[in-house]
Amino acid sequence: MWADTLLIVFISVCTALLGEGLTWLMVYRTEKYQKLKTEVEKQSKKLEKRKETHGDSLDKQQKKKIEREEERLKNDNRDLSFVKMKSMFAIGFAFTALLSMFNSIFDGRVVARLPFSPVTWIQGLSHRNLPGEDYYDCSFIFLYILCTMSIRQNIQKLLGFAPSRAASKQGNSLFGPTAGQFK
Repeated sequence: MWADTLLIVFISVCTALLGEGLTWLMVYRTEKYQKLKTEVEKQSKKLEKRKETHGDSLDKQQKKKIEREEERLKNDNRDLSFVKMKSMFAIGFAFTALLSMFNSIFDGRVVARLPFSPVTWIQGLSHRNLPGEDYYDCSFIFLYILCTMSIRQNIQKLLGFAPSRAASKQGNSLFGPTAGQFK
């Protein structure tokens, strides 16, 4: 079981590196991405600095300027997401093929023992294709997804492909607050 667990962690690291390599080839090295990324970074820092400088004492004109900058930043973030989108489809297709191959190799094998019993709606994934009713047993797919989610983000940070703190702080991501939402 330990060998399977370590093998899955190794597979996760390799697929995350492969994914980041493909993304670098298709997106990160392009001039359009570089330009948009620097623009987003610059606008985020400028907006953050302006908000800190003025604080709560904003007149109408300053509020409008900040709202325009937030809108411009939101549009640039959207454009940046669209640039990344083409590689995400290619990587998603490749990883789906890899996932089905590895899933067939580890089908019906307990690859790890969880220190907790998962919530009922996750048990179908964590105990997928495993015999018995011991929900502490973990299937390949669950461990692979957990490892890939955590490892890929760390690899992005390590390679410098993760969004900057200033851009992340503005919250203009897919699940973050939108510009002017809390006014």
